[in-house]
Amino acid sequence: MAAAHIVGTFAVWDYVVFALMLLVSAAVGVYCAMSGGGQQSSQDFLMGGRKMTAVPVALSLTATFMSAITVLATPSEVYQYGAMFILFTLSYSLMVFVTSEVFLPIFYRLGVTSTYEYLEMRFSRAVRLCGTVLFIFQTVLYTGIVIYVPALALKQVTGFDLWGAVMSTGIVCTFYCSLGGLKAVVWTDVFQLATMMAGFLVVIIRAVLLHGGFSVIIDDSQKGGRLNLWDFDPNPFKRHTFWTITFGGAFVWIGIYGVSQAQVQRYVSCKSLYLNLVGLWAILLCAVFSGLCLYAIYQDCDPWTAGLISAPDQLMPYLVMDILRDYPGLPGLFVAAAFSGTLSTVSSSINALAAVTVEDLVKPYISMSDRKLSWISKGLSLFYGAVCIGMAAIASLLGGLLEAALSIFGIIGGPLVGLFSLGIFCPFANSTVSTVQFLHKKTGKLVQRKPSLLSYVGNKLLQQLRGMIGTDFVFWCSFGSAQLVDGWYSLSYLYFSPAGAITVFAVGVIMSLLTGLAFLLTSKLYFLFFS
Repeated sequence: MAAAHIVGTFAVWDYVVFALMLLVSAAVGVYCAMSGGGQQSSQDFLMGGRKMTAVPVALSLTATFMSAITVLATPSEVYQYGAMFILFTLSYSLMVFVTSEVFLPIFYRLGVTSTYEYLEMRFSRAVRLCGTVLFIFQTVLYTGIVIYVPALALKQVTGFDLWGAVMSTGIVCTFYCSLGGLKAVVWTDVFQLATMMAGFLVVIIRAVLLHGGFSVIIDDSQKGGRLNLWDFDPNPFKRHTFWTITFGGAFVWIGIYGVSQAQVQRYVSCKSLYLNLVGLWAILLCAVFSGLCLYAIYQDCDPWTAGLISAPDQLMPYLVMDILRDYPGLPGLFVAAAFSGTLSTVSSSINALAAVTVEDLVKPYISMSDRKLSWISKGLSLFYGAVCIGMAAIASLLGGLLEAALSIFGIIGGPLVGLFSLGIFCPFANSTVSTVQFLHKKTGKLVQRKPSLLSYVGNKLLQQLRGMIGTDFVFWCSFGSAQLVDGWYSLSYLYFSPAGAITVFAVGVIMSLLTGLAFLLTSKLYFLFFS
């Protein structure tokens, strides 16, 4: 395919705007590190001292959720396939409802630093460690996509230096994460969300004025078949339908939002997440309408098929340089918006990676002062920042930006959703522990509850067999389910997550019931022959 055609190049003011975004982000990190007595403990660094207020946390969650993938890939998706992507507002609503009503109360009452602490409390340490390792692998891989692919798309259209962008954003992000911890992550996210909104609005306003008005863009989109939203075809092999987006998408987002360390680490400081839903809708609506603007302007001359760009992910940068090139600084604002999405996602990932490493891999095995743990947390932030920058080099092997990102979360996140759901909804689900544990509504602490006969006999059998039969076995089945789904090439990528979640949940229920029945039968036989 022909190389990208540069419709404009960055002017001095564009670089100034981009540099200003990086400078403000770094300055926030310095301020957070110095204010309030600094980062005196690992809890201050990793959890913001659990004193963050609801509004900035809600905005931070939105910024992290909406990465550069949203800024670049969602408009491209709408341009190619239509505005059905707007149905993700429904999956977002389901995701926020489930997270608010199911996961948040448990994690909030427990006061956990690492999400995977729950897995040890509910099942066993082996399950906790498996969850931690999967999260680290998933997050590092996804972060490589988030860093590299937007930089590549912007470079090929604007002439913006690829590795200069990758290194500058990676270094600045690692700097303020290592210095200011979660407080810096949250407050830079607030600033970066505002930058993302400004970038979208600049493009939308200019496109509307250029094309003759809002109604003209909607009318052209309708004539071009880009507003056909209601496809209720139940075929699971169809890429996007009402069902794949609404329900398949809900599973994907719950894996990202409901049980992912990067999000849980912040929302445990809130009592409600519904404010966050407004921000998610606003960003998605801007992204979808930007895609309609793309179609309306280029409906008669597709830059991709014409060879003016080399990939669909370059459509938005191409539009920006096409319609904003006569306005110095505004292309730079859009690029700053795209990289703000990168920074918000990467910073949250780095902080979350440091948190799970300290809580799951260091503290349970090495005894040290909280001051030392704080320094270790900062060192881990530096380490993971370097790892994520390095992982950016392999992101080009994963194909389409949006589908690759969601597939990673679907394949790995789905089994984790199934495991957490198994622990919450099935009190008889067992591991190598002898009692079923649950959350006390008043104290929020884990207390012992007399188990049911079924779970009791199952747990006794597990104690006797000393094997990995219960939920530990179920967790390892997640790898098998992921491979099965990966081999089912025709399945919609949005069904990867529910397939993994349902498989783990179903196997967990069946194995827990079978172990209980097996011990019940064994105990009866023992009574008959030896009583």
